[in-house]
Amino acid sequence: MAAERGLELVRELHRSAGGHLPPFRTEEMRQALEEMRALYERNQADVSEAKAGRTDLIFLIRFRHCCLLRNQRCLLAYLYDRLLRIRALRWEYGSVLPSTIQFHMSSEEMEWFNQYKKSLATYMRSVGGEEGLDLTQDIKPPKSLYIEVRCLRDHGEFEVDDGTTVLLKKNSQHFLPRWKCEQLIRQGVLEHVLS
Repeated sequence: MAAERGLELVRELHRSAGGHLPPFRTEEMRQALEEMRALYERNQADVSEAKAGRTDLIFLIRFRHCCLLRNQRCLLAYLYDRLLRIRALRWEYGSVLPSTIQFHMSSEEMEWFNQYKKSLATYMRSVGGEEGLDLTQDIKPPKSLYIEVRCLRDHGEFEVDDGTTVLLKKNSQHFLPRWKCEQLIRQGVLEHVLS
């Protein structure tokens, strides 16, 4: 049936709900665009014949045009939903995405992510005085300013506000300011220990 390739891309995104980013389907996108190009070319040929007096082609032209519009809407929905998911990943993981997620992104999506990251950083520097305001911290309101964390993997030295450094080694536990270690928790370096 016509315009099924674009719909299949949207269905795949729907199946992978929950913020998961499936691999970018370059080949399916190319096939859908080729199908749209072929439909457009057939419509152009039939339009010139319909102008010459073949009115029986009008319904076929309209059908192909509807298929073109449907494919267009499906491809745009696919791309827009992926961009929304990538934007949410910036807030969840920070400015550095894990390589497993980057592997699922196209080069254009990586470029968009980097531009979004730069725009967000510029905005955060412009707000909040000299140091700026980090909007990615405290996504959920904190219950206390310090939390107990366990290091999940070796990370090296970590400097706290008062100038002291803490060595983050695997399985070590520390009592640190929440705002200093929240990013590392999201990246999977630290784990919040709930007592």
